[in-house]
Amino acid sequence: MLHIQDALTQKWPSLSHHPAYPLMIKILKKLLHEQEINQFIAENQHLRGFAFLDQVLAHFDFSYHVNHSHLKRIPAEGKVIIVANHPIGSLDGLALLKLVHSVRSDVRIVANHLLANLEPLQELFLALDNLTGNHHKTAFKGMLNALKNEQAVIIFPAGEVSRIRPNGVKDGTWKSGFLTLAQKSQAPVLPIHIDARNSSLFYALSTLYKPLGSLLLVQEMFNKKAQKIDFHIGKPIAATTITQATTCRSAKALAKEFRKHLYHLSKPKKLLKHPFLKTIETIAHPIERRALRDAVQLGKSLGETVDKKKIYLFEFDANSPVMREIGRLRELTFRSVQEGTGKSSDLDHYDALYQHLVLWDEQEWEIVGAYRLGQHQHPRQSRDKNESEIYTASLFCFKDSLRQHLPNCLELGRSFVQPKYWGKRSLDYLWFGIGAYLQQHPNIEYMFGPVSLSNTYPQQAKELIAAFYLQQFGDYQSLVEAREPFVISDESMAIAKQELSGEYSASLKKLNALLALEGVKLPTLFKQYAELCNDKGCRFIDFSIDSLFSDCIDAFIFVEIAKIKSKKRQRYMGESVISAA
Repeated sequence: MLHIQDALTQKWPSLSHHPAYPLMIKILKKLLHEQEINQFIAENQHLRGFAFLDQVLAHFDFSYHVNHSHLKRIPAEGKVIIVANHPIGSLDGLALLKLVHSVRSDVRIVANHLLANLEPLQELFLALDNLTGNHHKTAFKGMLNALKNEQAVIIFPAGEVSRIRPNGVKDGTWKSGFLTLAQKSQAPVLPIHIDARNSSLFYALSTLYKPLGSLLLVQEMFNKKAQKIDFHIGKPIAATTITQATTCRSAKALAKEFRKHLYHLSKPKKLLKHPFLKTIETIAHPIERRALRDAVQLGKSLGETVDKKKIYLFEFDANSPVMREIGRLRELTFRSVQEGTGKSSDLDHYDALYQHLVLWDEQEWEIVGAYRLGQHQHPRQSRDKNESEIYTASLFCFKDSLRQHLPNCLELGRSFVQPKYWGKRSLDYLWFGIGAYLQQHPNIEYMFGPVSLSNTYPQQAKELIAAFYLQQFGDYQSLVEAREPFVISDESMAIAKQELSGEYSASLKKLNALLALEGVKLPTLFKQYAELCNDKGCRFIDFSIDSLFSDCIDAFIFVEIAKIKSKKRQRYMGESVISAA
């Protein structure tokens, strides 16, 4: 229930002793429609959360319009900070909640304590005390925790309703806290412009005396019956882009630019004329589960793991739900480690030339992860034409010493395990699939491909990792050269030669200690590949920058299958590893 008197007493206890207090309470209860609101709550006391919210909007016959293509810009999953203007101060926030909820259920909105006291909606709110300014640290921590749980958080950076200004109805100054939140959580920021306004009386009284206008906000809500507002949704801006932007301007200045950009969302010509920060495409929404399951069963079965996950091999089909979901999950996974293409889906023209190994969770109807596999023993035309069809050749120049091995090579790449399956043996299971594939293709003697390192790692950490692997596993017949070489400083090379060139295990321990000082860990696949073989049967030949993939650093690896350790061979290629297809 809404209790105006209790709320005021809690905030300003001394007011209750003022002679005019009873009259003030009476007026406030009338202005804030306490009786009507409490009657509505009583009639719908069985409802909570979004069910109650839907009833509120239905009661006011309040709706919204949004372009369908814009709706796709709301991420269906994963952490995101949604910033919006606040033109009405009441129903606009509830309508925005409903809009986001139409795409995903895990959305919370930052609200002041008066709204947060509405018990039926409390589970949707993150309380922020705009009246006294207290507890901002607690509120910030709540937002950060929600984002750590991969939720969507809606923020009104102005912290109050829009007012009339010389250039129209606009928010006041935006606070920069959402930028700090984005950088701490590494969540992208999605701007949404709300096209709506309050009455002329509200703006007139607000101009005369701002608090007087605020008292009319609930009355304004009751005046919005049978109205519709418009949403204009922008494209997400990555946290890394925000971090880069704050190096050349203050957070206050960047928040001001964000505000200006948001108001341009409803005016496409202005949006083109005044470009803002680099945006990314929202990751494609998930494929319908039943359609995905039906499509998965059309793949070639390579076996089943002990916990009933299934391994399939697919030929490329552009219309297949499997390929569309692979593209979506690749982008989702790579972005979670600050890589990715920045597009809605990570599919490219190479996919049509490769086979796709998929690990499938039959219980959850989910693709757990995948590998892209390519054999190149059948050159289609000329040598140059053939290499243009090899993804790794777009990153590294192949030399004759590698070309002679191509007919007996398997190219690996674009491997991923989606985040919800991290730490659950999923990568191991994918390697079981590779083992099954190798058993069926005994002509394959070598494997090669790129292994990526995020560009968000500190520069020295990237250099030390590259220097370590070149020192321990480099120089194998000079098979390739990087097209865009990653340059290692003389200092890092000297550290590698002095500290990291000894026995592998001891040197790896030293590397991990150095990386810990930088606050990062060695990517899993680097260690996995390095420890796959005896006699340096796995080589790290060179490192290249992938400018089309968030400038990540790609290592070229080359594996001699004959040198795979016997225990690893038994683990991944033994007959009892997975049940037969």
